[in-house]
Amino acid sequence: MKNFIILLIFACSCNCMAGNNEPAHVIITAGQSNTDGRVPNDRLPDYIKAMATDTAFTTGAYKYCRIAQNRTDGKFRPFWPKSKRRAKPTTWGYDAITYYWLEQLWQEPFYVIKWAIGGTSIEPSTTSDKSVHWSANPEWLANNVATSQKGRSLLLSFINDIDGCIDHTLSKLKNGYQIDAFLWHQGESDHAYGDKYYENLKAVVTYVRNHLSEKTGKDYSKLPFIFGTVARKNKQYGSEVEDAMKRFAKEDKNAYLIDMSDAELMGDRLHFNQNSAEYLGKQMYERIKALR
Repeated sequence: MKNFIILLIFACSCNCMAGNNEPAHVIITAGQSNTDGRVPNDRLPDYIKAMATDTAFTTGAYKYCRIAQNRTDGKFRPFWPKSKRRAKPTTWGYDAITYYWLEQLWQEPFYVIKWAIGGTSIEPSTTSDKSVHWSANPEWLANNVATSQKGRSLLLSFINDIDGCIDHTLSKLKNGYQIDAFLWHQGESDHAYGDKYYENLKAVVTYVRNHLSEKTGKDYSKLPFIFGTVARKNKQYGSEVEDAMKRFAKEDKNAYLIDMSDAELMGDRLHFNQNSAEYLGKQMYERIKALR
């Protein structure tokens, strides 16, 4: 009996050591305003409010999640729901829910690389030389620079964010890292370019996967891409955009589309309310969990 107990303790110790030797999990997240987050922090779920350090829920920290949000210096900070809007930064999006549940699943530090700006399309606007876009069109990219360098390309800013994180932090982790999924919500601002959305979205996803493969030396051509549709009540809803999303999800075996067609919106008829944001975030978590 004594020997059995000793063996059991040894086996548990080996399992713990093996778990500690696994690469760190990494999530990359991008999109427009519903990704940046527009739900006020006082409408956070109670299980997230419990981690706040003030009564207005403007500050706090997740236990394990570290984020580099709209920055290119490769530095991560403890995650707390916060948008990049200067006027109203204390708002949250669906991804805050995803990260919470990933914490419960993984129970160890993980990293998020995020770039999100509201009101942005993939297709470049023909009406303004100052508008910013996610376009992966080679000719357009060749004639533009990242928004982080005062240019017009959001995609290049996202890539610079990823590269900075890899170079300055992730590549120095003792046990390495593994990028698990690419989360995305966008499409409202492309409602006028719905006929181009399929090719535009496909190009963005392909560009990111190819870049990650080249940057890391690992094959990320099948990186899971998890995204949601635009609510049909949204005043910028476009049926062509939704059809394009469905087509992409059908043709790409590593793309996972979440139906948000009946989602509840806030009074602006643009942004998910707390119920819809929580639902989308939990669904994204469930997709990641199922991929293990």
